[in-house]
Amino acid sequence: MREGLIPTVLGTGVAATGIALKTMAMRDDDMDMSDRMDRDKLMPLVAAGVIGFGLAHVVLGSIDMVQDNK
Repeated sequence: MREGLIPTVLGTGVAATGIALKTMAMRDDDMDMSDRMDRDKLMPLVAAGVIGFGLAHVVLGSIDMVQDNK
């Protein structure tokens, strides 16, 4: 098995999960203008973090695969 393949596949799954969370949060957004930090305002932040974590794994796994070819 190629080095870096597991982090790349894992990162793809995590990024897809983050995108699904972001989509659900955007669909449920009711544009509430209150200043308190409730679930509706926290969910997009969590989704963005999950997307970033997944994309970082994809990039690092891809770097490992490219370096493994040399």
